Amino acid sequence: MSKVAVLIPTRLKSTRLPNKPLLKINGKPMIQHVYEHAIRVHPPEDVYIASGDQEIIDEALRFGAQCVLTDASLPSGTDRIAAALNTIDPTGHKYDIIVNFQGDGVNVNPQLNVELVQLMEKTGADMVTVGMKITDPADIQDPSHVKIALGLPEGQDYARALYFSRSPVPFNRDAVPAYNYAYWHIGIYVYRAEALKKFVSYPVGVLENIEKLEQLRALENGMSIYAKIVKSIKLVEEAPADINTPEELENAQKYMH
Repeated sequence: MSKVAVLIPTRLKSTRLPNKPLLKINGKPMIQHVYEHAIRVHPPEDVYIASGDQEIIDEALRFGAQCVLTDASLPSGTDRIAAALNTIDPTGHKYDIIVNFQGDGVNVNPQLNVELVQLMEKTGADMVTVGMKITDPADIQDPSHVKIALGLPEGQDYARALYFSRSPVPFNRDAVPAYNYAYWHIGIYVYRAEALKKFVSYPVGVLENIEKLEQLRALENGMSIYAKIVKSIKLVEEAPADINTPEELENAQKYMH
């Protein structure tokens, strides 16, 4: 049976919502909500908060989380969890699979982590992620909605991801309704530990640089990514899955406890 670590990358710097992880939702800082969701389905001894900000580490220690202080200059959450993995498992013998549970995902259902780990074990993938059906044709054209190209057999809820793009993919030659073929990408990832280490060692990819999508680096280097298609990623449907703006924070206050 695979040994799983959950790493929660988080940082203070946010252009739209400064000090985001420490902002409170009904009395608890956001990062505490995320941590408490994670330990619902994972043993606390395998859940770690990874941050380059001492203020976040101090707050996380206050509510009892395990923490890893990383280099504040790391460019992405993926680099942050890879650095944290090297700290908590320097020999590479403790953990087989790494869950990247985003630090602002205060309303993301942690049961997804379990399902993605199961999919990784089933497929042997290097990485697994999440997608949802696109039902509004306008979303296909919207570059902020990243699309996944995958051949999903009827009756199956997972398939190998062949490409990710901000453009509409695949091309809809016969005007088939979007809900029959179009999926947008949800940035939730699970990695094999060795694949994560390889991923961050590769230089920025050509396609990655064009589309500004780091998962393309993995595909350019021959890594396999599978996507699980789900109907929802939320614990509470009325609240936002993650929080990036003051409006989303206010909305979350209404529904989360």
